[in-house]
Amino acid sequence: MKKRVVITGIGAITPVGIGKEKYWSSLKVGKSGIAKITKFDADEFPTKIAGEIKDFEPNDFIDRKESKRMDRFTQFAVAASKLAIDDSEIKLEKIDQYRFGVVLGSGIGGIETLEKEHQKLISKGPSRVSPFFIPMMISNIGSGQVSMTFGAKGPNTTVVTACASSTNAIGEAFKILQRGDADIIITGGTEASITPLSMAGFCSMKAMSIRNDQPDKASRPFDKDRDGFVMGEGAGILLLEEYEHAIKRGAMIYGEVVGYGMSADAYHITAPAPGGEGAARAMKNALNDANITPDHIDYINAHGTSTPYNDKFESMAIKTVFGDHSDKLAVSSTKSMTGHLLGAAGGIEAIACVMSIKDGFIPPTINYDTPDPECDLDYVPNVGRNKSVNFTLSNSLGFGGHNATIIIKKVD
Repeated sequence: MKKRVVITGIGAITPVGIGKEKYWSSLKVGKSGIAKITKFDADEFPTKIAGEIKDFEPNDFIDRKESKRMDRFTQFAVAASKLAIDDSEIKLEKIDQYRFGVVLGSGIGGIETLEKEHQKLISKGPSRVSPFFIPMMISNIGSGQVSMTFGAKGPNTTVVTACASSTNAIGEAFKILQRGDADIIITGGTEASITPLSMAGFCSMKAMSIRNDQPDKASRPFDKDRDGFVMGEGAGILLLEEYEHAIKRGAMIYGEVVGYGMSADAYHITAPAPGGEGAARAMKNALNDANITPDHIDYINAHGTSTPYNDKFESMAIKTVFGDHSDKLAVSSTKSMTGHLLGAAGGIEAIACVMSIKDGFIPPTINYDTPDPECDLDYVPNVGRNKSVNFTLSNSLGFGGHNATIIIKKVD
């Protein structure tokens, strides 16, 4: 018999606030976290804006010596995991550490460290490259450091599926718990890719917005005048727990993960499949896994990147899956406020879904000024709304044709 899996802790490090309260309150009022890049001089870059974390101090969460041996993406992972554990009020000394796991997602990993150490190699020679370079840079070190920090000796892995990474990670953690291989798993995603090389690469692809004179207006999913995504950074972490384990310790339960679906476009390295065919299959797979019909879904947190093709094809995919129910669905993209956190996007967006269930409130898609005839769903334009939410669905779609969907419901 499949185990039930619930969410008992939340940790958020986002461009619109650190901690679930600041993050969620910012989304509710439509606050943008996009501004001019401050981490480096971006004057020569076509895109000069991003969703940076403004007030993150790693030593608030991590021992100073340890934090110096972590790339920024790992610092985010450990900090957000600490927030989730604290939020859950779980007593780690009382649990079975061999049934306590970590499954994280990151699309790019320690690129800041890679760039810094490469500069040392070029300017000062190989002897000056740090002995910590490799263990700081590799993508799996986020989950490794989280497990070491909190003593999680159970299942441990990292998912790397570009912008679908953390939704895939949550889905895989859900399945591990559902089949009884663990009691508790820290899951979600982390990313810190606002760096010169990363920005240059995306700029060369012409994938990012160049609305530099209006940073807070630049991320505009589903709007006719959208011109590309805006990069963000941060981490979104959920503490998933087997239902009976959570009940036994008297945990506060935010919601229940009930469905997970994934698919591959097998079409193009960056462009989505025509008509959103792959995304549609991921959503159908998640609905089938949850054993519910499309009309159960009240709210979709869309991938909604603010790029021309994604928003059009994701809208088409939703209409393919939901048919007549599409007109009754609320669909919003919180990337309009946070920017696109790449491999961490699904983590913070799953948190938005959870909080929408808890508060009975759907966050808006801000900067929706000019409707696009090819994107004709209810995108909750500019102002959030009070609405009872029983089932939410979150989509994440990544380069390479990776599609991932999770479904979260209110606990009965």
